[in-house]
Amino acid sequence: MSAEQVNAAVPEPFEAQPFEAQPFEAQPFEAQPFEAQPFEAQPFEAQPFEAQPFEAQAFEAQPAHSAARARGSKGRHAGPAVGPALPAQQDVASGFRRLIATARSMPLATVGLAILVATAVFCFIGPVLYHTDQVHVFLSQANLAPGAGHPLGTDGDGNDELGRLMVGGQVSLEVGAAAGVLAAILGSLWGAISGYVGGYLDAVMMRVVDAGLAIPTVVVLLVVVTIYRPTEPVLILVIAATSWLSTARLVRAEALTLRTREFVQAIRVMGGGSLRAVLRHIAPNAFGTIVVNVSFQVANAVLTLAILSYLGLGIQSPAVDWGDMIYAAVQTIDDGYWWQIVAPGLAIMLVVVALTMLGDGLRDGLGRESRGR
Repeated sequence: MSAEQVNAAVPEPFEAQPFEAQPFEAQPFEAQPFEAQPFEAQPFEAQPFEAQPFEAQAFEAQPAHSAARARGSKGRHAGPAVGPALPAQQDVASGFRRLIATARSMPLATVGLAILVATAVFCFIGPVLYHTDQVHVFLSQANLAPGAGHPLGTDGDGNDELGRLMVGGQVSLEVGAAAGVLAAILGSLWGAISGYVGGYLDAVMMRVVDAGLAIPTVVVLLVVVTIYRPTEPVLILVIAATSWLSTARLVRAEALTLRTREFVQAIRVMGGGSLRAVLRHIAPNAFGTIVVNVSFQVANAVLTLAILSYLGLGIQSPAVDWGDMIYAAVQTIDDGYWWQIVAPGLAIMLVVVALTMLGDGLRDGLGRESRGR
């Protein structure tokens, strides 16, 4: 490439032109005066209201036979029309269907409950239909075998065994049910408070339970019943005072789980008291465990009462329970009077088995429902 071509390729130098800023002159702003326009309110004229007269229409009741002639469908063979069911009838029908569904889902508990209901009817309504004298002694009729006049025979005092079985069942069921329910209530409250509060209080309360469980129950019952005359209230309190310990441990385990739930934590955050949390949230949510435990507590109370009565420390004469009947039958069993011990023994066994079936059935059914949720 020649020198002329190189010079031609070199660009010409760029010369920047000077920039001159123009002065800015602000224009004066003149505010225009605002003139408010006067507002003239228009008068309001109320229109008169004319009430229209209401004419009540006469209601003519239709006879029942005319409504029965209405047909549900057209045709000669159509049946009578069925009107809509009343709300009360619908509620009864739906409640009955739910009851049937619950009974089918818990067959074991249903059978146990049916046996208990039948036993209660036998003991409390039976004496109204089958009259016997259980106060006086009839030595001329003592130790009679089962026959036409006495279906289950008589005992050593000549009292009818069937009537005595009914009267004795009343005491056994009353003491057993009351002691079992009371033990469940005491144990539930103790365990719920211990598990919810925790800490040192939980440790102290559980050591009390452990100490109570370490003492033989029969020894405590024998000491207390020896000191105090064994009446129904005393037996209920004594049996309940020695039976609530196992319930307390079960409910405490439930409370330890429930106290970490969101609804219980919300009570604490909102400033709710511990008593409210225990009574309104912990105890209701442990209701399934408590109900199942009640059935076992009642069964244990019936057995405990029978043991005390067999040892001669049960209800005092002229009152009687199934344990007293067994105690009296043992005295004469060597003479061949077998019917005196069979009836009360079978009654105790039947009630305890029914309560166990009820508890097992409720536990299985409630467990399925909780897993379903």
